[in-house]
Amino acid sequence: MKILIKNLLRIATMDDENTVYSDADLFIEGSQIKKIDKNICEDADEIIDGTNKVAYPGLVNTHHHLYQTLTRAIPSVQDSKLFDWLVYLYEVWRKIKSEEVYISALVGLGELLLTGCTTTTDHLYLFPKDAPKTLIDDEIGAAKDIGIRFHPCRGSMSRGKSLGGLPPDDVVQTEDEILKDSLRLIDEYHDSSKFSMLQIALAPCSPFSVTTDLMRETAKLARDKGVRLHTHLAETIDEENYCLSTYGKRPLAYVETMDWLGSDVWFAHCVHLSREDVKSMGETRTGVAHCPTSNMRLGSGIAPVPMMIENGVPVGLAVDGSASNDSSDMLGEVRQCLLLHRVLGGADAMNVQEALYLATRGGAKVLGRNDIGILTPGFSADLFLVDVSTIPYAGAHHDPVAAPILCGASHIAHTTIVNGKVVVRERKLVTIDERKVAEKANVLAKKNFESTKE
Repeated sequence: MKILIKNLLRIATMDDENTVYSDADLFIEGSQIKKIDKNICEDADEIIDGTNKVAYPGLVNTHHHLYQTLTRAIPSVQDSKLFDWLVYLYEVWRKIKSEEVYISALVGLGELLLTGCTTTTDHLYLFPKDAPKTLIDDEIGAAKDIGIRFHPCRGSMSRGKSLGGLPPDDVVQTEDEILKDSLRLIDEYHDSSKFSMLQIALAPCSPFSVTTDLMRETAKLARDKGVRLHTHLAETIDEENYCLSTYGKRPLAYVETMDWLGSDVWFAHCVHLSREDVKSMGETRTGVAHCPTSNMRLGSGIAPVPMMIENGVPVGLAVDGSASNDSSDMLGEVRQCLLLHRVLGGADAMNVQEALYLATRGGAKVLGRNDIGILTPGFSADLFLVDVSTIPYAGAHHDPVAAPILCGASHIAHTTIVNGKVVVRERKLVTIDERKVAEKANVLAKKNFESTKE
């Protein structure tokens, strides 16, 4: 498949020189970008009119919980902090089955594609006793059906209430079950080749829901199989107090004892880190999934991202779970990130280019990818176009590249392309029926929520 995008107003490449092309064309052949220039003359299977549109590299979402799209905006937890929020929602989530996981994934992945995200992770750690053990497979099926580049993280919880953990015992698994299924998923699905559409990571949930032995054994398995490691860390003060009382160490010091620092590891949140913690993460090149909206929504705090960047910590951007955001609006997350860090650090704490870097190249680095995140020949044909001729961007053409970040009224992409295939066209998903999926999701959400009252 060859695609030629003609007459783009701007092309923001995010390359080392931050090159921005004006009035240029972009040519795609197969899964990669072949040429960026003015007046490209190439035979193409499809020609897309780029007039009044800005092209960006596809955004990279480094942390999510897709199953949570069915539990958005629940009144009882709209004003709750993390631990209270989790305890309440565990009672709803323990009802999930394959259908709920598949449909919720389509909802979250669809919203990501509509808002410019072309590569996403997901952290599924909840495996109820009476649910199928192949819930990750259901997510993978949804990602293939909708056409997004996917890094599912085989999450796990092994420390239930009876062992001093937070989750109910009927949503956790034994260490043996977890490790066996982790190995199965890696052997069956993981693809480390260039332009891979599917890579597995291993992701014990958090210090308050997994055992120390599971953390150690998961790290050994991941390194033996050459996959990445992921977990939540230092998200709240409650978590810090839990680690101090249970393990006698703060969160980062605790995971360091289990060999959980390194360039193959990334943590979600990292709100409550000391300067020494940040320095240690920079020295080991341990990555971070920065979740600004979720951290604000739950009142968890503001991650010290400028300090992380200064110390060489790889940082990517993330929407986090749809029940703590409550959306999967990736382009909107770029704006939130930009504005949040100015609250503490002033107007020069972060600029548009830096926020876009976190959402593109930063995310690619966190996921260990060197084939996404930049618009340049030889890189993946993952990109999105924003039409800046519409009302939300009127008067903002002084800087068309910055306009979709600074002007926050609408974050829907005009076109999204993943691996050389158009998946959003004229602001509509082309691989699924949006209305039917939304209707089905609403039916399942209502059914599951009401069942908790029985």
